[in-house]
Amino acid sequence: MRKLLMTGFDAFGGESVNPASRAVERLEGKTIGDIEIITREIPTVFGDAAEATQKAIEEVEPDIVINVGQAGGIHGIRMERLAVNIDDARIKDNKGNQPEDEKIAPDGPLAYWATIPVKAIVRDLEANGIPAFVSYTAGTFVCNHVFYATRHYAETQGLPLKVGFIHVPFLPEQVVDKKPYQVPSMSEDTIARALEVAVGTIAES
Repeated sequence: MRKLLMTGFDAFGGESVNPASRAVERLEGKTIGDIEIITREIPTVFGDAAEATQKAIEEVEPDIVINVGQAGGIHGIRMERLAVNIDDARIKDNKGNQPEDEKIAPDGPLAYWATIPVKAIVRDLEANGIPAFVSYTAGTFVCNHVFYATRHYAETQGLPLKVGFIHVPFLPEQVVDKKPYQVPSMSEDTIARALEVAVGTIAES
């Protein structure tokens, strides 16, 4: 049995909920194929998010790590392929930090590729009636920060971890006050199902 650590961020940017942590929590303790899922909520804070993930890796000793985050405005599940070595925040994180053009790892490479089967997951999501697409930028906020930091941690520690990042849309209740109701959303049930499909694809790969 392999172990998969899945993290979801807490609410940020003035939102009262985060679809990432809400959906991730629903997968706690589930087994899909030969993969057991262990979940954690992590803070939307530069540095702290990476440290919380690394602490969880030390505790859980997983074979796979998937970080999940909210990307308001997207129309489907966004599978990230690339993490870049930069923090450049448009808004403040949950501790008021707003780095500009700072390296995540001064000695690290420019970028890291995801090591989960991104395109296969997109195909399986679409086959299950869930809109999904491949992305080549996870942004430069805390989502990209934790994605890059986790890959860098695995590389520098010599850990044979498979690492990936999944961005999910707003929940319907988050867009009610975003008039004139043109901001896309996805139900929590569908997001949770998408995460299960993604794990299933990994289990078969």
